[in-house]
Parts: sequence; structure tokens; C-alpha cells
Amino acid sequence: MRLNNKNIVVTAAAQGIGRATAIAYSKEGANVIATDINEEKLNELKAENSNIKTEVLDSTNKEAVENFSQSIKDVDVLFHAVGFVHHGTIMECSSDEFYNSININVYSAYLMSSFLLPKMIQKNKGNIIIVSSAASNVKGAPNRFIYGTTKAALNGFVKAMAADYVKKGIRCNAILPGTVETPSWEGRVNMADDPKQARKDFINRQLMGRLAKPEEIASLAVYLASDESDFVTGTLNLIDGGWTL
Repeated sequence: MRLNNKNIVVTAAAQGIGRATAIAYSKEGANVIATDINEEKLNELKAENSNIKTEVLDSTNKEAVENFSQSIKDVDVLFHAVGFVHHGTIMECSSDEFYNSININVYSAYLMSSFLLPKMIQKNKGNIIIVSSAASNVKGAPNRFIYGTTKAALNGFVKAMAADYVKKGIRCNAILPGTVETPSWEGRVNMADDPKQARKDFINRQLMGRLAKPEEIASLAVYLASDESDFVTGTLNLIDGGWTL
């Protein structure tokens, strides 16, 4: 019970990394509030894990996030996993697509952090964990122009937050996965001209010869949320199967 009685908010919790992390946190004794825009998948999570509270929330909507934060009395950890993967180069990224990715990948992190942070500062202890990506300022990836740009921004976001609030007992760290076998990844693969080849290409670029499982990312998230990592802040934690070697 490494997270016993910790109050944790998990975003993008309906599927993939967010879902696996919400479940892992709950198993470790945390009081989890799982949020997402996908009510159907949230209900499935709740049905399978009755001790997890769920709430439909659009993390890019300022009013919705503000109302949500006002309903939270106490929060120890924010695990923010909201994200969108745009496929294409700069020449294949329209202005609307550019701003949409900024809105989903960066603005949502700003809103969730800025509204929940005061509750952490109030008790001089808190923990923010942001899901970024190895495809960022760490490594360039083909056809990931705006995705890599936004994830690089999140890496800077984490460093700045950590520096600004370390004296107030707040920690902020990022998790930088490589390719993870999630429903959203499956969807992107199936949209390819040749899904079978696309799957092979993703796997071939992983030096371990396989993709990560969401549960493997969740295991790192448990460590970062626990008191075991109490001396860890401002870090960019790669978990990419050797992709960036």
C-alpha cells in the first residue's frame, strides 16, 4: 500500500496509460478520482473498479476544470495524461491542427495544474506528474511535428514548475514513454495504408523488439506518486525500451 490514503486525480483515465495508472494507484491504497471526456469508458472503469471515483471532465475547458477543482477538497497528486497524436510534418499541419494540439497537449496541463496547485501549496506538499513523450526535445520522430513540439513544451513546463515550487513542497516530474500499446495507438495503426506494416515498423524501432504495456508506464507512475520518490523533482523519466539510445 505505497499510496495509502493519498488523494489522486488522474486525467485521461478511460483508456491506455491513464486507465492503467488509475487502477495501479487504487491497488496501492490511493483514493482515486478518474476523469476523462469518454463517459462510456469511464463507466466501464468504474464497473470493474468500484473503489475508483469517476467524473466526466474536459481538461481543455477552463470553466469545467475550475468547477472540478472547487469540488476537490484535498489533493496530493495530479497525474495528467491528456494528449493527442497528430500525424504529419510542418507542411501537413494546418493552423487549426496546430492550435488543437497545443490546446489538448499543453493547455490542458496548464489548466489542471494551475487550478489544483493552490490546494497543494496550502498544505506545503504536493506532486504533479505529467505524461510527456520520448518524441520531444529528446528525440525527433518522423511525422510528429506538432506532437513533438508540444511534448517538448511539456518537458519545459515540468522543469519550470519544479523550480518555481520546490521551496513550497511541490514536486513535478514527467514520464516520457516510447511507443505504448494502447487503444489510441491501435487506432492510428489501423488508419495506416498498410496496418500490418505500420505495426511492424513501430515494433522494429524499439530495440527491445516490442512495445511497452500501459501497466509498465503505470509502475513508474506509482513510484513517482509515492513517498519513495520524495527527493525527485524536475526529472524527465524516459521509459522507451531503448528507443533513444
